[in-house]
Formats: sequence, C-alpha cells, structure tokens
Amino acid sequence: MGNVFGRKGRPSRVTDQDRAVLQLKQQRDKLKQYQKRITLQLEKERSLAKQLLKDGKKERALLLLKKKRYQDQLLDKTENQIGNLERMVQDIEFAQIEMKVIEGLKTGNECLKKMHEVMSIEDVERILDEAQEGIEYQKQIDELLAGSLTQEDEDAVLQELEAITQGEDVELPEVPAEPLPEVPAQPEPAERTPSRSPADREMLAA
Repeated sequence: MGNVFGRKGRPSRVTDQDRAVLQLKQQRDKLKQYQKRITLQLEKERSLAKQLLKDGKKERALLLLKKKRYQDQLLDKTENQIGNLERMVQDIEFAQIEMKVIEGLKTGNECLKKMHEVMSIEDVERILDEAQEGIEYQKQIDELLAGSLTQEDEDAVLQELEAITQGEDVELPEVPAEPLPEVPAQPEPAERTPSRSPADREMLAA
C-alpha cells in the first residue's frame, strides 16, 4: 500500500495555457446557455404583452415591454462578452502556435551553433584552399600531358573519342603480313663424362 501511495504521478501534459483556454470556453458556453434562455423568455413575454393588450391591460403590457427592453440590452452585452471570450481563446491558441514555432527556431539555432562549432570558418577556408590546390595540380598534369602529344596524337585521340561516342570500334594498327624471321635453334649442350672414382684413377695410372 505504501508503495502505491508513494509513487509520484506522471507530469501532466496540460499547460497553464490549456487550462486558461478551457476556462474561457466554459464561460463562453455558459453565456450562450444564458443567452438562449433569455431569448426564449423574451419571446414568451412578447406573446404575453400582445395578450394583455387584447385584454385591455395596457399598463401591464407596457411594463412587460419595458422589462423586455432591458433584457434585450442584457442580450447585447452578453453577445459582446461571448465575442470577447472567443477572441481571447483564439489569441491564446495562436500564441501557443507561435511558442511552438519559436521553440522550433530555437532548436534549429542550437543545431546550427553546434554545426558551426564543429566546422569553423577556418576549416571551410582550409578545405576550399586544398580543393583549389588539387584543381590547379590536376590542371598542371593535364597541361604536361597535352604538351607531350603531337598534333597527330591529338587528332588520333579525338578520332578515338568520336568513335567511342558513336559506338564504333576503334581501328587498331594493321598486323604486318610478312612472316616473322625464324629464330635459329641453339645447339644442345655436350654430354658430360661421368666423373671417375679415385680407385678407377689408380687402376688407369697402373
């Protein structure tokens, strides 16, 4: 039991602004109910005033119409109050939307700050300089390669490029029709006589 009552409840997601909007809407609904009730009462009193006039009770009919006039003014005030409440509800709800937008902008600014901390202006300038150096280095290589080729080589390269672009086969240099000279056969090495043992050499010497 102690654990059950000792638990902390989850934090409510209802904000003060939500409570304020709810209270304003409740007041607006009460005023609308009051307005409806007064409207029905005025209709009854108007019918009653007509009946009093028919019965010749002019003074009572006049008094009833004066009361009706006063209630009509109350209805006008009630209508103005309802309009004020609705505008206030709209203002609060719009302010809540603005707060969410501001929170989103704040989060975005914090993300940008963290990104700027990771990538400073100096780092960007260094990367751009390195990239520019790489481009210039490649340009120098291209210029050196271009300078080492003759005009004939340049034309051949362009022709090959055009053939590749058009999907044609590149013409390769023709193979010479004349047969290649035969390579003379090398003489086989002479067979080596087997070496004699010391005993054989002694026998020959005797």
